[in-house]
Amino acid sequence: MDLLMFDRREVLKLVVGTPLIATTSHLLDTVGGPLSRRQGGFGADTVAALEEVTAVFARLESAHGGALYRTSIIGQLAEVTRRIQAGVPDGLRHRVFAATADLAALAGWTSHDAGHYAVAQRYWSYAIYAANEAGIPGRSAEIVTRMSHQMIYFGRLRDALALLDLAAARAQRDGQVAVQALVQSQTGRVHAGLGQPRDAARHLDHADELLAQVTDRPEWVAYFDAAEHAGARAVSARDLAHLGHRGHPASPHFEAALRLRRPGFDRVRAMDRIGLAAALLDEGELERAAAVGHQAMESAGLQSALVASRINTLLSAATRYHTPEIADLQSRVADFAARAPITSQVAA
Repeated sequence: MDLLMFDRREVLKLVVGTPLIATTSHLLDTVGGPLSRRQGGFGADTVAALEEVTAVFARLESAHGGALYRTSIIGQLAEVTRRIQAGVPDGLRHRVFAATADLAALAGWTSHDAGHYAVAQRYWSYAIYAANEAGIPGRSAEIVTRMSHQMIYFGRLRDALALLDLAAARAQRDGQVAVQALVQSQTGRVHAGLGQPRDAARHLDHADELLAQVTDRPEWVAYFDAAEHAGARAVSARDLAHLGHRGHPASPHFEAALRLRRPGFDRVRAMDRIGLAAALLDEGELERAAAVGHQAMESAGLQSALVASRINTLLSAATRYHTPEIADLQSRVADFAARAPITSQVAA
């Protein structure tokens, strides 16, 4: 794979619908051919360095968004894939491909967050391949949930649901409970977006049950915790309310997510604050909404398409009111939206 050339290929198109589902299904059940066992570019020290730099990139991306680091992540991934072609010693095979899966998944997420959507799909596809080569239970299913999130972002909820069905089957087979909980949580969110409150509640409640069973989770899925699930409940309630299903206030779930967030997740915390402000407007809590909204805008400057897309909900909610405090907030949000590259009208 010529990973560095992805951004220069204008012919790359986002894959959706049946081709996306068929390709993903094939990837989940595919392991690459035999590789050279020569030392190549990997020794124990090299692999340790690769694991360390990948962990650093992951922490930076969670804290600040991926725009600033994306090129570095892709460059590192290109170097790793070049070395893989030169040979991977048997004793280091698992560690090499585990780190490569982490790096490729991160390259995909930062590309999506920077608006390079078709490129993101290619990196996630490579991440699935690497996860299969490493033999990590649940890893490829977790990567498919990232692909489903992208489909949610583009409003292709049926595609997202089909991907999550594939992820659920693989996670069940692999027995990784934390990943099963993640899949159920995201599936509940998709059903909410489809206006199906009973199905949404069933999957979200199942995620609660599975989360309660998790005693240990690998680092690559450690981000999915009670806070992340509260965030899924929040956007589910928001989407149901927007579709006319009353009795689903989102603000308590956004508040829970903010309360439970661990340090180091600045981007998603900014998204929670923006979501809370919009939910309070939806619920008629204008004074609180104005205060939270201004606080949210202080932290909304991250270079992130995900943050920018959630601004849509706040701007839409603010336009319904004409009080001085909301007019001030609306002006500030509109100014931010005019400067932010929002490529989807669906809220993240």
